[in-house]
Amino acid sequence: MTVKQLSETLINQIAAGEVIERPASAAKELIENAIDAGASRIEIATAGGGKALLRVSDNGSGMDESDLTLAVRRHCTSKLDGSLDAIMSLGFRGEALPSIGSVARLSIVSRQKGAASALKIALEGGRVSPVGPAPGNPGTVVEVRDLFFATPARLKFLKSERAEAAAITEVVKRMAIAFPHIRFALSGSDRSTLEFNATGEDHLARIAQVLGADFRDNAIALDAEREGVVLGGFAGVPTFNRGNGAHQYAFVNGRPVQDKLILSALRGAYAETVPSGRYPVAVLSLTLDPALVDVNVHPAKSDVRFRDPGLVRGLIVGAIREALTREGHRASTAGADAMLRAFRVENGRVENGRVENGRMEGRESAGGFVRPGWSSPAGSAPVNWNRQTSPSRPLTVASAGVAGLAEPGQNGFSALSTPSARAEGKLAEPPAVEDNGRFRLGAARAQLHANYIVAQTEDGLVIVDQHAAHERLVFEDMRKALTGRRLPSQGLLIPDIVDLPEEDCDRLMEHGEALDRLGLAIERFGPGAIAVRETPAMLGEVDVPGLLRQLADEIAEWETADSLFSRLEHVAATMACHGSVRSGRVLRAEEMNALLRKMEDTPGSGQCNHGRPTYIELKLADIERLFGRS
Repeated sequence: MTVKQLSETLINQIAAGEVIERPASAAKELIENAIDAGASRIEIATAGGGKALLRVSDNGSGMDESDLTLAVRRHCTSKLDGSLDAIMSLGFRGEALPSIGSVARLSIVSRQKGAASALKIALEGGRVSPVGPAPGNPGTVVEVRDLFFATPARLKFLKSERAEAAAITEVVKRMAIAFPHIRFALSGSDRSTLEFNATGEDHLARIAQVLGADFRDNAIALDAEREGVVLGGFAGVPTFNRGNGAHQYAFVNGRPVQDKLILSALRGAYAETVPSGRYPVAVLSLTLDPALVDVNVHPAKSDVRFRDPGLVRGLIVGAIREALTREGHRASTAGADAMLRAFRVENGRVENGRVENGRMEGRESAGGFVRPGWSSPAGSAPVNWNRQTSPSRPLTVASAGVAGLAEPGQNGFSALSTPSARAEGKLAEPPAVEDNGRFRLGAARAQLHANYIVAQTEDGLVIVDQHAAHERLVFEDMRKALTGRRLPSQGLLIPDIVDLPEEDCDRLMEHGEALDRLGLAIERFGPGAIAVRETPAMLGEVDVPGLLRQLADEIAEWETADSLFSRLEHVAATMACHGSVRSGRVLRAEEMNALLRKMEDTPGSGQCNHGRPTYIELKLADIERLFGRS
């Protein structure tokens, strides 16, 4: 078989298969070029999901005739100076423009500041037109039409126009977060206009533009450094989560990446705090010496390789957990918003147990609103029933800081301050009420339905799920015990010998000391085997070979053995769930206030081990709005 030299056009089309996978890939490359050119304003216009038209305009430095001529040739770039060890620009391979020009109709109009006129160069299916004069403002306009017209087979693998347009939007969002000093505008016939005004160095303001204003109220700042690697950005509180991972953004030296190591570390950091199937919201920014990270792994430049992945993973997990420990008692503001929406009644009336014109279900009575299917006891005021409560089981309430039982026929709150109640000896004199202004979660005022603690704060009220809150407190105590000493282990009567490849044995023994602190005692047993003499007592009966193989695979990929600790944490979370205060238990005022004070001092108390919120806070201003007082 004769070896042949491929034509330049075919070479570019092959390269385009890696660099330009879809319209969003072309948008990413063109936006990166605009940023590298020093633009402060970038406008993107699309049509047909980017397949019919993709135009990127900037006010950057522009190009002269010689620059334009070289820009459309492969491996020509202004961003490298003979070495791959110090890449500080977004682009550097010199493949994007010629690759796009080989599969689409590409035109570039550019004008340097101070130049008399702009210049234009065009490519169509790899054929280059000569440079000529053209009208244009300072900066560069790159227009791509009929993407993949020269390789129609690629068009069959593209998604719908709506999906392709959404992918371009996501690219713009990532770039906007990374560069808050640049104004981005996205428009076109296939979309509504999206603008991100420049926010200067205020990264949180730009992130709020992209992720929504509620992220600002639910974000925890990150600032950590380890051995020259700096982690910044913001992590959302665990109860502020989403149904997919689309709201997780990672940047390395300002470059948007989608690296599996970073995303895995993010999952590990939020372990036992976010519900299964939910994803935390976070923006992570890593800054390190360019020589310590390889961004030349793939032509798309979205994957990176770290020289010390274990260091990076440990930094991310440790920094986020420290931040959650520092401010993890916070609960998402979304809970209060949902409660306010549930309380609102349009037009002030509920009729006939049906929703009429957006009104709530229910039946209006003389004394208030009652849910359908329930009736008030004869001769009494309406009761705030729920489906776990019936007239034969009165509400348990601690009013003014004292636990008491409501008598049948009362309105669900014990009238502790009434002279008649005290005279009859039914209730003790209420003690002095705690100064709720001294505490962030306030002082307990009531226990509703033997599960929800109502506390009064200086500027509102807090409703606490006692079971979820105590579950978290017990779990944090157990987690602290896991890290404070060597965990109890159970010795095996006969050591379990596990055959493994030699390299896996070496990896496990390198982490033998760390595993021993977790109760897993191992030692070498010949050239290709590991002897297990003790296993963690918390795990009970263990599949020892499976556990060791899982640990070896994890160490090979991440250079860590965190999965064993994660399994122990999961067991601790289960034990905490079964060992905490159960729903339905009546608490004394002292117990409720002790629970509140413990929550204030415990990291992560804003959510239970399953990621659900432990409390919801309502500000007095919100309550007054419900009653039309403001």
